[in-house]
Amino acid sequence: MRFIRFVISHRHLESGAYDGTFRLAYRLRGSSVATPADRSALADALNWFEAKLPTPARFNRSSSKGYDRRNTRGISWFKDTAVDHLTRMHEIRLVLERYGHQVQMLTEARVGYVVYEDDYQVVAEPFSETRGR
Repeated sequence: MRFIRFVISHRHLESGAYDGTFRLAYRLRGSSVATPADRSALADALNWFEAKLPTPARFNRSSSKGYDRRNTRGISWFKDTAVDHLTRMHEIRLVLERYGHQVQMLTEARVGYVVYEDDYQVVAEPFSETRGR
C-alpha cells in the first residue's frame, strides 16, 4: 500500500512537517481574493470531507498522562485506496494552485509509527527518512 499526502511549502510550527492543504483551503474559501466559483468549489469539497472523512482520535504515540496536551508529531496520510478522497484533494489542489500556491503530492510506502488508522487514512509519527516531515 502507498500513502499519499498533499502539502504546501510552509512548515507546521509544532511538528516541523510540511503543512497539508486543508488549512489553506479553508482560509481561501473565506477570502475575497478567490472568485465566487472557486470559493463555492472549495466549500463543496471541504463540506464533503467534513461528512466523509473521520476525524482522527489521536496524533501521537504516547498514552501516558497528559499525552493529549503534548506537541503532536503525527502526520495524516491518505491510503491509496481512498480514491474518492484523493479525487477531491486534486480538486482542492487545482483551486489552490490557481492562486499561486504550489501543492506537492507526496507518496510513501513507510510513513512512520501509525497511531491512528481508518478506511481512508493513517496518522503516523514519521520516521527520520519520511518525506514531508
